[in-house]
Parts: sequence; C-alpha cells; structure tokens
Amino acid sequence: MATFTTSAEVHAPAEQVWAALTDWRNHARWAPLTTVRLTTERMDGLGAGFVARSGIGPLGFDDPMTVVRWEPPTAATRGRCDVDKHGRVIRGKAWFEVVPLEAGRCRVDWSEDVTVVPHRLDKLTGGLVALVGRAGFGQALRKMAREFDR
Repeated sequence: MATFTTSAEVHAPAEQVWAALTDWRNHARWAPLTTVRLTTERMDGLGAGFVARSGIGPLGFDDPMTVVRWEPPTAATRGRCDVDKHGRVIRGKAWFEVVPLEAGRCRVDWSEDVTVVPHRLDKLTGGLVALVGRAGFGQALRKMAREFDR
C-alpha cells in the first residue's frame, strides 16, 4: 500500500482554487505525462467520473476515478473532494482539501492511499509509489500554485 500527503500554499481564494482543481481536465496542465478525459456527462459533484492516463504511449496506464465526496469550501470553511480509484493498475482512494487562509490565500492538501495491482507487486513497490506520488503531486500542486501567482 502506498500512502502519502503533499501540500502547497496558493495565493488565491479557496473557492477559485477548488474550481481549478475540480475541472479535472486541468490536471493535465500540471501533471507531467498525464491526460484526463471525462467519463460522465457531469464534471462536478458526486458521481462525476474521469480517467487520468499517465505515461507515454503503450508505457502508460489508465487511472479511472469516481467522485464519492464533494464538499466545496467557503471563505471560512475547508472543502474536501474524495475519489475512488478503480483501475486495473491502481486502486484505492485519493482526496484533497482546500483550506482557506488569511489574506485571500489557501492551502491544498493532497493525499492518496492506493494499492498497486497485482497485490504481490504492491508489497515490493508501495514505498516507491508513495515516494514518486508525493514528489509528482507536490510538483503538480506547485505548478498549479504558480499559475495563480501570475
């Protein structure tokens, strides 16, 4: 099992950052070697579905997800979005929280608790997946934060 959390402070209001994070196609701008396509008509809210494809050509894999928790932030309360990952390669949960801060800023905390399939590989690769996930999602969050700085 691979579990990690990474965070980034963003110089923008929580509601704006939430809107950017939950426009799933945006993730392709921030995450290297990733494309995202919607699998449901609805992009937001409970039941929204999408697939993130990571990798290069045949060396990639699909990571299908469904939104199972949807609590947008307000100026004073944190927001949280949870997705179930139900792919052939990666299974588990991912979630992020958008926490309002003073002066129109917020913090994004991104967490994942995933398993690599087949499970016998997970025992060998769990630590590496957590390390790469923390580094990759940390970089993606920082890239997203820089977009708001411009």
